[in-house]
Amino acid sequence: MENRIYTYDCTLRDGEQGEGISLSLEDKLRIVQRLDALGVDFVEGGFPASNPKDIEFFKRVRELPLEHARIAAFGSTCRKGVAAAEDAGLADLLASGAPVVTIVGKTWDAQVTRALQTSLDENLRMISDSVSYLKQRGRHVVFDAEHFFDGYKANADYALACVRAAAEAGADSVDLCETNGGALPHEVAEAVGAVAAALPGQQIGIHCHDDSGCAVASTLTAVHSGATQVQGTVNGIGERVGNTDLLTVIANLELKMECTCIGRENLRQLTDVAKFVAETCNISVPAHHPYTGSSAFAHKGGLHASAIARFPEAYEHTRPEYVGNVTRMLVSELAGKASLVAKARSLGIDLANYPETTQQILEEIKQREAQGYSYEVADGSLAILLLRHLGQYKPHFTLESFRVIVDDREDTGALAKDAMSEATIKIHVGDQRFVATGEGAGPVEALDVALRMAIGEFFPQVDQMELVDFKVRILDENVGTGAITRVLITTSDGVMRWGTVGVSENIIEASWNALVDSIEYGLARRELALR
Repeated sequence: MENRIYTYDCTLRDGEQGEGISLSLEDKLRIVQRLDALGVDFVEGGFPASNPKDIEFFKRVRELPLEHARIAAFGSTCRKGVAAAEDAGLADLLASGAPVVTIVGKTWDAQVTRALQTSLDENLRMISDSVSYLKQRGRHVVFDAEHFFDGYKANADYALACVRAAAEAGADSVDLCETNGGALPHEVAEAVGAVAAALPGQQIGIHCHDDSGCAVASTLTAVHSGATQVQGTVNGIGERVGNTDLLTVIANLELKMECTCIGRENLRQLTDVAKFVAETCNISVPAHHPYTGSSAFAHKGGLHASAIARFPEAYEHTRPEYVGNVTRMLVSELAGKASLVAKARSLGIDLANYPETTQQILEEIKQREAQGYSYEVADGSLAILLLRHLGQYKPHFTLESFRVIVDDREDTGALAKDAMSEATIKIHVGDQRFVATGEGAGPVEALDVALRMAIGEFFPQVDQMELVDFKVRILDENVGTGAITRVLITTSDGVMRWGTVGVSENIIEASWNALVDSIEYGLARRELALR
């Protein structure tokens, strides 16, 4: 395939190193599945054996039925003075079971002598032996040439010797890392061109950081100069000011440079993937983000709005539907209807023949979004809202009241983790009333236990539903403890996962609303054959 550019995502490793970003194990697994469906070629999972979460990740990810993406484990070359076959770090990479191993090695002579405190020749030995050993063990090997562009400026011959050592040892891809984000696109072009000339036939990759605001431009320039693999993170999250935004790069390569990355059909998922990963990270996609932001194709000026209907190319550099976004007229009440119909269809709900109802749903969604709701990763709550408007939703139970008590014993010390919660709920199922009390480590777990006790006799399928993630976001930090709180809950029945959302000034009430939606959707999904 001509102009095939391979995509390498490092959201789960480099992205999680961004300030304020923390992903649970379930978060990471869901992101892997979404990137696989998008058509990303490689997904970097993290450092095997570096922490319990990553150890468990590499075990669990092997159980996922991935159709395209290959999982990469990240580590370093062997240590100085240690043979690759005896290096503990390389052993951990192999033990992870990942089919792809990415190892980072020094290519800046100053880093070798000052950071590694070893000789330039020993560093070359470490690179060559590590790559050769991993290849002998049957792994696809990516060599990340750390600080390559600083190294090329300082000592071009040595930097090239490092990547040549990796290539001659059998590296499947030599990826040049613009580690501190300071190089400009023309400097990247020169260095990548030099590597391409020195290593004909070798696959070259590019990994940029955005400290000078040039990560995307430098990545595209690298492709123009010979790179055939691009690294980045979803939405550009990452250390300091972030990494290359892989989604923006993909869109530019597919739409502007006649390259193939994930294919035009998968490109339509781009906006949904951006929002999914952002919400999973408990952040928002910036409204003005290229291609995937809510304002990327929004028009407010009268001249723009009137011209779009006749000549959209005048104010839209590409068609928003190509990347799964929509043109938005900020003064139009019709904006978003087609997207809602398509989203409903993906959930197994047909809105096509209900234009008036669809408009009513849109108005309610707008009102709820103003209150703090977000349905980007809350398909369960959205489906219930749609069914309610269509008259196809009947609650399986109704709440009379609930009460939550948290008991913590001060004499065990301020740092002790022995607080317990007790929840009592009064529930009606049909014409029957039930009172149940549950206990848990926290109030949400206690409410969940009590609810299941109350309705389990009537709906035994709730035993198959499990809360796998719980996320809280404060929407207005300036209000302090009186701020609106949004709670997102992820539930699994062993076959699929779904998200639900609750919003309130009271975190317990927001949690209860999300919890009820999670159970209600799980029950409705089976009865109505929803996706």
